[in-house]
Amino acid sequence: MTKVYCYDRCSTCKKALAWLEAKGVDYKKIDIKGENPDEKTLRALHKKSGLPLKKFFNTSGILYREMELSAKLPGMSEDEQFKLLASDGMLVKRPLLVTDDAVCTGFKEGEWKAVLKV
Repeated sequence: MTKVYCYDRCSTCKKALAWLEAKGVDYKKIDIKGENPDEKTLRALHKKSGLPLKKFFNTSGILYREMELSAKLPGMSEDEQFKLLASDGMLVKRPLLVTDDAVCTGFKEGEWKAVLKV
C-alpha cells in the first residue's frame, strides 16, 4: 500500500494529495506531526530511498531554522540525526511518499509519476 506522510497545513502536501487523487492512486495518508515515523522506520525508509540522510530533513521548516540545524547537522553522527528526525515530525521533509519499492522526499511530479507508474 502506498503511504504518504504529510501535514495538513502544508501547501506542497495539499498539491501532492490532489495530484494523487487526480491520478486515481490509492494511498494511506499519515499525519507526520501526529504520527511521526520512529527511528527504526526512518532508518528503513532511508535505506530504501538510497538518498543522503540530509534529504530527509525539512530544511525550509521553522523548527529546522530555529534549531540552526544547517550549522549543526554536518557535525552530528548519523545516529544523532536519526534520533533528531524521530523526535519531531516537523523536521521530516514532506510529503514523504512510501511505496513497496521506493521512498520519495518532497513532491516532484516526475519522480512520483515514475515511482507510481501513472
